[in-house]
Amino acid sequence: MEKKIAVLKGDGIGPEVISHAIEVLDAIADKYNHTFHYKHALIGGYAIDETGDPLPQMTVDTCTDSDAVLLGAIGDPKYDNNPNATIRPEQGLLAIRKVLGLYANVRPVKVYSDLKKLSPLKEDRLDNVDMVIYRELTGGIYFGEKKKSASEASDLCHYQRYEIERIAKLAFDEASRRDYRLCLVDKANVLESSRLWRRVVQEMCRDYPEVTVSYLYIDNAAMQLILNPGQFDVILTSNMFGDILSDEASVIGGSLGMLPSASFGDKHRLYEPVHGSYPQAAGKDIANPFAMIMSASMMLRDFGLIQEADDIQSAIEDCIKLGISTEDINRDDANRSSEVTKALCNLIAGESLHSTVRNV
Repeated sequence: MEKKIAVLKGDGIGPEVISHAIEVLDAIADKYNHTFHYKHALIGGYAIDETGDPLPQMTVDTCTDSDAVLLGAIGDPKYDNNPNATIRPEQGLLAIRKVLGLYANVRPVKVYSDLKKLSPLKEDRLDNVDMVIYRELTGGIYFGEKKKSASEASDLCHYQRYEIERIAKLAFDEASRRDYRLCLVDKANVLESSRLWRRVVQEMCRDYPEVTVSYLYIDNAAMQLILNPGQFDVILTSNMFGDILSDEASVIGGSLGMLPSASFGDKHRLYEPVHGSYPQAAGKDIANPFAMIMSASMMLRDFGLIQEADDIQSAIEDCIKLGISTEDINRDDANRSSEVTKALCNLIAGESLHSTVRNV
């Protein structure tokens, strides 16, 4: 298989974790005789520094001409700490979602048995935690009409039927591939927009008779994620609720460095880790590369390269079992990011780990 991949390194640790993901993709390409063409482009803080624009037109052209987009991380403290800054790195992320028509954010959340001790939850609540959250990306309160004055402000939560239908279809299809369970999270007892979500999903149930659909209000869902996260398989929800729930769910596994994500549109797909740019770790070779590498694995799976994606997942799980990991999940005897990546590549190739990883 031959694919063109746009590579947006971004800020902070973004360039490092992207480089590790490319190493792993190259190991897959060598093993299975694929060809991946990488084209690099700027986004975020680095793009502002170079061009004055967090999303230059050249980057847009690179992404629209590619089969998929890999994104490292966005964010730079020099902009965070300047309240007068009118141009910010995060504007590049919002803009790329819009220009590529990315309307669904997909976040898998899995708890690995060897990492249960790192979770803020009690270990007995972590059995069988393996869910995926489908968050709508382009509608809702974040994009509705906004009004403000010196004494009041408002944000309109607006949804159209087609916006709900297109992400609900993705979530139903995912439930059909998994455990046939879908939970819609809304606030239909209060919000008209949530009532529209519920009506649309109830109508779509007829096309998916094999999928069991449940409904939770957002406040109860947030509580249930802590009390019994293993009850969830596929969660479907709106933009703001998804933002909140996916961040809450992200800490269950013990490290943000273990969480990949993808954003889908009708024509384009973008893959990025859930973690931020972590500028304090930039250049130190300590950032966890797993989330970025698993995001690349999600890309391979969407290309139809199932065995290749499974190879990456198996290698990551083997590394965790062997204690080959960075300081966020192996505080007593941490490996460098580069060491972890080398171990993954060796596992994928079927080679020995002993010559390249010091603590194995």
